Amino acid sequence: MERLLADSGRLLLLGNEAIARGLIEAGVGLAATYPGTPSSEVGKVLENIAATAGMYFEYSVNEKVALEVAGAAAISGVRSFAFMKHVGLNVASDALMTLAYTGVRAGMVVMTADDPSCHSSQSEQDNRYYAKLGLLPMLEPSSPAEARDMVLEAYRLSELLSVPVLLRTTTRVNHARGAVDLHKPPRPVAKGVFEKDPRRFVTVPANARALRVEQLKRMEHALKLSESSLLNCVFGTSSRIGVIASGVAYTYAREWLKDVEILKLGFTNPVPEEKVRRFLAGKERVVILEELEPYLEDEVRRIAQQHHINVEILGKRTGHLPRAFEYSPDLILSLKDILPVRPESTPAEQPDLPLPPRPPVLCAGCPHRATYYAAKKAVGSKGAIYSTDIGCYTLGVQPPMQCADLTLCMGSSVGAAGGFSQVTDQNVIAFIGDSTFFHAGIPPLINAVYNDHKFVLVILDNRTTAMTGHQPNPGVGREHGGVETPSIPLEPIVRACGVENVRTVDPYDLETTTEAIKEAVESGSLSVIIAEHPCPLAERKEGKLKRSTYGIDRDRCVRCYTCVSRLSCPAISKDGKDVRIDVTMCIGCGICAQVCPKDAIGVRE
Repeated sequence: MERLLADSGRLLLLGNEAIARGLIEAGVGLAATYPGTPSSEVGKVLENIAATAGMYFEYSVNEKVALEVAGAAAISGVRSFAFMKHVGLNVASDALMTLAYTGVRAGMVVMTADDPSCHSSQSEQDNRYYAKLGLLPMLEPSSPAEARDMVLEAYRLSELLSVPVLLRTTTRVNHARGAVDLHKPPRPVAKGVFEKDPRRFVTVPANARALRVEQLKRMEHALKLSESSLLNCVFGTSSRIGVIASGVAYTYAREWLKDVEILKLGFTNPVPEEKVRRFLAGKERVVILEELEPYLEDEVRRIAQQHHINVEILGKRTGHLPRAFEYSPDLILSLKDILPVRPESTPAEQPDLPLPPRPPVLCAGCPHRATYYAAKKAVGSKGAIYSTDIGCYTLGVQPPMQCADLTLCMGSSVGAAGGFSQVTDQNVIAFIGDSTFFHAGIPPLINAVYNDHKFVLVILDNRTTAMTGHQPNPGVGREHGGVETPSIPLEPIVRACGVENVRTVDPYDLETTTEAIKEAVESGSLSVIIAEHPCPLAERKEGKLKRSTYGIDRDRCVRCYTCVSRLSCPAISKDGKDVRIDVTMCIGCGICAQVCPKDAIGVRE
């Protein structure tokens, strides 16, 4: 990580690493985030180097708070950066829309990392529309090197316009690698002074109406900047066929098309109308290449219509390109009927092999598997509605656990459980992770107490934010950036919300956990079970995992396959008619030994 602090040189960087380097070169004084893939690596880098670089960095409790922290810094004259995955901007949008009115005094950039094809998300929404909604300038990089460059340009634009700038990335830019030339970074300004200006920063209606007029004037200025920006430029051979592209789709087009003129748009809100008009003039056909929604395509069609330009525009609206999922080189090559592809280029041949499915599953030794097993055993044949949440524990949807019936968004398991409990007579069990509980689970729990909802909430506390890379959360405290804070225990918070029936258990103790959940279900009251045990992967990473592995006693095993069919730990499998435990995967949790009805599983000697 220290290499990212060098004064010069050339590095092969992940897109997210390049963005972090851009922050260093931009002299950013404060950065804040709630972790979410595909943006997570930016935070992991800053966690290690921010203090050395003179930058304050924090993992905020959620994205809205991160944006508010960063907004206050920028209003106080300190360059700031707030970053999150695409659905995180939904959480932060309330603050963002008002910051778009008030503007800022120092540069502020907000990165939204979109996830086409839902690689690690519940949706693939196109966050470019937030730029239009908030009348905010927006940049879209197409490579790691350009991501670093656009970070610098975004701060320049932000300070020219006195408004936050959106940096919209996608998974293939965040997680690609590319060469990045380093430039000597300045020492960041990490302290500022807030100067009072209630007419600007207190958005009561009378002030907001005046700010709205200023906001519209800023966008007029932004349009002029977009028209002259080098981020919007033409490449390739002059021809009657043109391509307008943004993001990683431009990279694919530049690599796989020939004899075609490409208008690359990197400054995509506002769209440079005059530059687009000139590009369309004289063209017979223009193809719009962009991932997800027809954002640019609709703008191009409007410009063509307003200027009476007779040109064939092909894209998503005409069915030539898909609205769903990310683009690829093969997709570009499949457009050979409407675009000139390189003759030597052919789509990659797919091997004709029946590959086994590899669905994501809970890791070997995951304490959540034990909690789910206990919950299923506790409710028995009567069953329950399982309202679950966002995190690695969402994988409880997989057989044999099948402990997920509804997943909406961060914190929704608790609110939805209240709804289920009011309109059904079924048992309702909600699952939420520790980080997610701090993020968005507390208000709906208070709501459940206030409205007398009756269900069981299980907080799956694995002492980390596991799915996005083991970032810290308030439940484990903070030990980075020169700041150390104590952990905030869950049980007192739950009791302070008004819940009386609260119990903390270790899910590795199956009998006790099962009993606790069963009692909570049978109580008929709002109850919270805190299932607390560290994530074994985090423990292994920290060198704390020191357990024996388990094996099968062939003399005791009756081949009932209970351990395989009901627990389904990845370390346990059938080997012919026998059962085997893979010692390279086993972390020695001992759950399988508790499940086996014949005591045929024990510690290997």
